[in-house]
Amino acid sequence: MALRHKSAQKRHRQSLKRRAINRAKKSTIKTFSKKALVAAQGGAEDATAMQQRAESLIDKAAKGSTLHKNAAARKKSRLAKAINKAKAAQQA
Repeated sequence: MALRHKSAQKRHRQSLKRRAINRAKKSTIKTFSKKALVAAQGGAEDATAMQQRAESLIDKAAKGSTLHKNAAARKKSRLAKAINKAKAAQQA
């Protein structure tokens, strides 16, 4: 039978809490990344600020081990590349 021991029950409760926190952080990262990309595509002036906010959230998630540091770097790089592409398309 699973979770027979008290310590296993506690670890299970902790893992459920941690999972909820990590999922919320990842969801927030996705939301702000999308907002930054949409702002850049629309030519909004605050696109750079939104990009900085998204990158800040990504860095914080990597610091707290929600994201691996290489995954965080990859997300930031892809976000910057997409935003630069959108800005270039706006100017052309």
